[in-house]
Amino acid sequence: MAEFVVEFGKDGRPIEADGRLDAAAFHRNHAPIWAVLQKFLAGKSGDVLEAGSGTGQHVVHFARHAPDVTWWPSDFNEAHLNSIAAWRAHAGLPNIRPEMRIDLSDPAWCPQMQDGSGPSDLLAVFCANVIHIAPWRVAEGLFAGASRYLRSDGRLFLYGPFKRDGKHTALSNAVFDTSLRDRDPEWGVRDIADVSRLAEGVGLALIATVPMPANNFILVFERSIKGEPSA
Repeated sequence: MAEFVVEFGKDGRPIEADGRLDAAAFHRNHAPIWAVLQKFLAGKSGDVLEAGSGTGQHVVHFARHAPDVTWWPSDFNEAHLNSIAAWRAHAGLPNIRPEMRIDLSDPAWCPQMQDGSGPSDLLAVFCANVIHIAPWRVAEGLFAGASRYLRSDGRLFLYGPFKRDGKHTALSNAVFDTSLRDRDPEWGVRDIADVSRLAEGVGLALIATVPMPANNFILVFERSIKGEPSA
């Protein structure tokens, strides 16, 4: 069941003295998400960027289970960036890089992606529960950046609730969608077909739609055969 949006740190859950925030959803979804990611990452090495890391708990969990992969957390919210830094320090894992402030509405994402201080030729991009609580231009920027920075065999993993063929997959998601649009008309649960068309426009193709618990999906994208944006 999709949850109503409450900003991390303002949801009544405890905040650690070092700034670590705790997301209730992390405790429910990290295991099934990792079950999907690990199938692709097994035996591979390289850089993986998490776009919209939130509290930072997911990237710590993934890094602990994939020590040969270098993980790059990111977010736009200052409180989230502080929490990511605190979780990184608390975990003490050598394969997590410092958090980056990324504006996904900008196709370039952030200066570090161009100046050599950030990752390059990404093995994967993982993004959870972002594009439905943001304007559509954020989805556009996410896909444009992924197309720009993914290596030839790289993949984009997009987790969250989605509609299929214009219809919600559960009543709870319909209620959730209404609540989002009431809060901001530019928000809302996106349709898989619309997201797939967006991907095609930047040279990416939807290759898998993986059902997840609580009426969510992981959409998996890779470069299309031509690998170039369509006209």
